[in-house]
Amino acid sequence: MSKVFRVTPKRVKRTNGTVLTPEMEVTVTTQQHTTDPFYNGAKEIKDAYMRLYGFDYQKACCSKNDFEFKKLD
Repeated sequence: MSKVFRVTPKRVKRTNGTVLTPEMEVTVTTQQHTTDPFYNGAKEIKDAYMRLYGFDYQKACCSKNDFEFKKLD
């Protein structure tokens, strides 16, 4: 059973020529039942940011600490 989360950046982050802002909010659905959308290396979050904003999560060296998340289920 999957879970739905809203993921929001905590602050503006400029790294390696990329910019992440708090307005860049995404809603992701995880493949497995979990309480943390970052459990599998943030696969769904990386895909959502690339698809919606063209933002490379890995190139920006993002981590769980850069984001706040809220369960929507």
